[in-house]
Amino acid sequence: MTGWVTVAGLGPGADTLVTPEVSAALSEATDIVGYIPYVARIAPRPGLVLHPSDNRVELDRAHAALDMAADGRRVVVVSSGDPGVFAMASALFEALEARPGQHPDIRILPGITAMLAAAARAGAPLGHDFCAINLSDNLKPFEVIEQRLRLAARADFAMAFYNPRSASRPRGFARVLQILREECGPERLVIFARAVSTADEAIRTVTLAEATPEMADMRTVVLIGNSQTRRVGNWVYTPRRAGAV
Repeated sequence: MTGWVTVAGLGPGADTLVTPEVSAALSEATDIVGYIPYVARIAPRPGLVLHPSDNRVELDRAHAALDMAADGRRVVVVSSGDPGVFAMASALFEALEARPGQHPDIRILPGITAMLAAAARAGAPLGHDFCAINLSDNLKPFEVIEQRLRLAARADFAMAFYNPRSASRPRGFARVLQILREECGPERLVIFARAVSTADEAIRTVTLAEATPEMADMRTVVLIGNSQTRRVGNWVYTPRRAGAV
């Protein structure tokens, strides 16, 4: 049996948002590897072994997947959203780089990432140029986050923020909001999109002046518009042209 590793995105939460390509890979797998909540989304079946693991062990997870593939197993490493957006695809290649001479069969299968699902629920806040920033300082210093926030705001990007606030990082998001108020002003629109496409979904749009750190947690994606982003009825959208009136 020839082994392989597939890194697959499960989308933002709803089973209906898992792509047919990902579903097919899951049906062929002998092993599922991933963070505990993501592996829990996979239905058990005969012949399938589930390998849930805790957070912050991405490289261990990647090496385990490569080892199993070398033994002829068909391994799917699951991520939420898209595996290439702050997720397991990069970790797998980092592990592969530490194994010179290995050339396993690897596929990366895209998924609907949280910022796109959140933007669709809100309207079209990412309708013009935008960027995505991971607000966790676990893998980079906060000084880097602050520099990127300020530069993106000065370039008038709409922005999508992942991992805004956690129990171990309760104060960083307050600083993020302060930086954004300094650079963007108090009236900039902010969307807090929590648990999009699940039963716990909650979408809230406020101004920067109204935004508080407690509005976000690790299940929340935060979207901030550019200087032209506006409301139309219950929707939020960003015009397609820079400088639109």
